Amino acid sequence: MAGANILLVEGESDVAAYIVELLGALGYSISAVVVSGEQAIQAVEETRPDLVLLDILLEGSMDGVEASEHIRRRFNIPVVYLIDNANADLLRRAEIAEPFGYVLKPVEERRLHLNIEIALYRHGMERKFKAREQWLSTILRSIVDAVIVTNRHGLITFMNPVAEVLTGWQQQDASGKRIGMVFNVDCEEW
Repeated sequence: MAGANILLVEGESDVAAYIVELLGALGYSISAVVVSGEQAIQAVEETRPDLVLLDILLEGSMDGVEASEHIRRRFNIPVVYLIDNANADLLRRAEIAEPFGYVLKPVEERRLHLNIEIALYRHGMERKFKAREQWLSTILRSIVDAVIVTNRHGLITFMNPVAEVLTGWQQQDASGKRIGMVFNVDCEEW
């Protein structure tokens, strides 16, 4: 997505300068270049970039993984990690934070471009999916009939308010339970 606005978080000035040059050649705009996790969060709040390119090894009290978690939770902006010599523990934490991609240092233009484009596309699709999911949930909640949705194993995944009243179960309590535990139908012979 040429023209996307990218925030770069990189502590090494020569690496940052090189990446800025690459991003410009690829047609991206740079919202800011910062060196710490705290600065990254502040810059995201001020500039609202389309994507954050973030070194996971940052100096200061907040590493890149922690900054990434804050950015994702507070701003819902995709993060692509820059990785160099990270230890195994930091890499495990990085995976848990669910980044939209990884770019190994030294940064190669083609891989950088590919990771950014995939991250922007994936983030756009996730936003569309969440909007559609919310729209469907609103429809199901407004239906005047009881609606109970199960997965293919017969475990409840959704109940609308009418179903909650009918069964006496709240959705959060019924979720994951077998349909027969929550909704029993007794058939009497006529």
